[in-house]
Amino acid sequence: MDDQAASSQQDAHSVPHCYRHPDRETGIRCTRCERPICPECMVNASVGFQCPDCVRSGSGTGHAPSASMPRTLAGGTVAADPHLITKILIGINLAVFIAVQISTPLLNDLVLIGRWPPEPFLPTEGVADGEWYRLLTSVFTHEQIWHVGFNMLSLWWLGGPLEAVLGRARYLALFLISGLAGSALAYLLSTATTSTLGASGAVFGLFGATAVLMRRLNQDMRPIVALLVINLIFTFTWSNISWQAHIGGLVAGLVVGYAMVHAPREKRSLVQYGTCALVLAAIVVLVLLRTAQLT
Repeated sequence: MDDQAASSQQDAHSVPHCYRHPDRETGIRCTRCERPICPECMVNASVGFQCPDCVRSGSGTGHAPSASMPRTLAGGTVAADPHLITKILIGINLAVFIAVQISTPLLNDLVLIGRWPPEPFLPTEGVADGEWYRLLTSVFTHEQIWHVGFNMLSLWWLGGPLEAVLGRARYLALFLISGLAGSALAYLLSTATTSTLGASGAVFGLFGATAVLMRRLNQDMRPIVALLVINLIFTFTWSNISWQAHIGGLVAGLVVGYAMVHAPREKRSLVQYGTCALVLAAIVVLVLLRTAQLT
């Protein structure tokens, strides 16, 4: 009897932990399933609070589930598959890689190149001659298997957790803007006849955003900083690596990532997408300046 009383007393004093965040203690439970939920996971219901899973399944709160859909740290919608966009991006990269292996001329149509061939040979091709799409298609283009393999592993390791925190739309914006920023800086600082390809610029953007996020969550930043330093060493010591694309993507990832996780709640979307628009505007300016130089 004494053992049972001690056990009951211990249970009474134990504080439950959120089922979605096991490190957070909470005294609130979902009114439907009675699972413990922390303040971040609580969704207002007609009576009490409900958990994100019950809301997604249709909680009977008196209004559409989407109206009280739980949000991520950055304000994105909590998705059933938090890694869907990452999987799609990896699939696109692999599909383009296979297509390039089958058709070599396709590679020449997708890579980033300022202008080719050099004057006075005509006709020319490249971004300076109106092929703006190369700034984006080059991000999804790889030639060697080790290149696509390394980038896709990095995309999975970094992109998956980021997508879960940012939400699909914000994460996709981060990836694309980082990739475009890398292309823009490579276009600006590389010689006009240098061809550039690969998702490395976008991946470095994910590095930057991950560092910002870990700082925001007060997590140990030493692993991501060490990994970033190692990659930067490779960037500036190995041949045939576009350091311009890496640095451009990293800077864009830091800027956009900071806006995503530090935007005030009351003006969250305005700050986040406004920052994306400003970075895109800067990319356009860089591209226009370089094009004016080459033409």
